[in-house]
Amino acid sequence: MDKPILVTGGTGTLGRLVVAHLREEGRDVRVLSRHGGAAEADVAVEFVTGDLATGAGVEAAVDGIEVIVHCAGGRVGDDDTTRNLVRAASRAGARHLVYISVVGADQIPVRSRIDRAMFGYFESKLAAEQVVTGSGIPWTTLRATQFQQSFLAVARGMAKLPVIPVPGGFRFQPIDAREVAARLAELALDEPAGLVPEIGGPRVLGMGELIRIYLQATHRRRLMVSVPTIGGAAAALRAGANLTPDRALGRTTWEDFVAERVGPAGEMSPGPA
Repeated sequence: MDKPILVTGGTGTLGRLVVAHLREEGRDVRVLSRHGGAAEADVAVEFVTGDLATGAGVEAAVDGIEVIVHCAGGRVGDDDTTRNLVRAASRAGARHLVYISVVGADQIPVRSRIDRAMFGYFESKLAAEQVVTGSGIPWTTLRATQFQQSFLAVARGMAKLPVIPVPGGFRFQPIDAREVAARLAELALDEPAGLVPEIGGPRVLGMGELIRIYLQATHRRRLMVSVPTIGGAAAALRAGANLTPDRALGRTTWEDFVAERVGPAGEMSPGPA
């Protein structure tokens, strides 16, 4: 009988989608999160409580686990939490660690305090990649562009402003987290493959376009003003370091995603996961 697959951050936006895909493939899943989880009707999903930042509960979470999908993360500090995970996983004899990173992690320089405040996420992801690579555990890393789910939250927040500041020259290639989750589950069920080809959404859009599409779908009008950005990281984003147009494998467009989440009167609906 196959051992369960551990999914860190398994109650988050991406992690819970990975759990669903693994269950569709008939695999038992253990979910690690800081707050545990609600009671599941699916007895093949086990919730364990642990904190990757402190290491508390992590050894128990990886006990008897061979495959780990590491979805837990934040804006900064992913290298420290990943280090705590691989330390415990190595002792437990894990044979495959699957990590989700971000397109541009190795292309966007984060050198100044301004860079770190705005784009420390890329630096953190690259540092975590390096921890995974040097862990001694066979590994697979997938880099994806930013999730449409994240852009939706940003657009909703900006739409509350009377005037919306738009970083000049920033372009993005948002992808539906459901499509990334499907790819991660596929990788987890395969052999370790190192750094695999990255994945991005179907279209590249400027930040202003992303917000405009949301405003139109929700029947709002707002003034948008382009604002300058400074620093090496911002320059790299303006040059498209966060994009992967040759790997535009996502199928759900931003327009379709927003329409799916907006009700007939322009109100936001929960939408599918």
